[in-house]
Amino acid sequence: MELNGIKANFLGDSITEGVGTSSPDKTFHQLIAKKYCLAASRNYGISATRLAKQYKPSDNPRADLDFCSRVGEMDGDADLIVVFGGTNDYGHGDAPFGEFGDRTPDTFCGACHTLMSSLITKYPDAVIVIMTPLHRASEDVPSVGNHLPLLEYVNMIRRVAEFYSLPVMDLWSVSGIQPRVKAIRENFCPDGLHPNDAGHERMAERIANFLLTL
Repeated sequence: MELNGIKANFLGDSITEGVGTSSPDKTFHQLIAKKYCLAASRNYGISATRLAKQYKPSDNPRADLDFCSRVGEMDGDADLIVVFGGTNDYGHGDAPFGEFGDRTPDTFCGACHTLMSSLITKYPDAVIVIMTPLHRASEDVPSVGNHLPLLEYVNMIRRVAEFYSLPVMDLWSVSGIQPRVKAIRENFCPDGLHPNDAGHERMAERIANFLLTL
């Protein structure tokens, strides 16, 4: 895929928004935009948001703007859509995990289907890339509502993306960021969840290399 001159939408949570970085221009997508001369790199990251709907309202209503509900608000002229979420569904989402056959955003599985099918409908000519969550320090602690490790969410994202034949940037497997390794955490992910500037640089390099192969 040629990146020079394209318009890209990045839909995500706090990592996409830039929590953990020193400034907005240090996020992985802005680093890619600068290096590869994108015509537009739009940040649709909102902290604490999830793919699936939240049943019990959060203290901050903005945190309940699930990914599926935000598709309609994104600019429609994008050549590239990059989706990066799921860690908050595991971390503090209260929607049921659900089954692969679900097709509504009321469960995590259903939200994966709803989100991907909605993006394909809105952007039939764009490249749509799904990214798996990064490792996090608490990834083996059972999720709040579903008592599952984060890997179960990662695997479902992979499975649904495969169903729609969407390319998967498997950050879980190849990001080089595993905060349970002391040296990695200290250098790339100090809080165990959000990459710092160096972490975003590492992500940007690997994501860009993946995009160039499409």
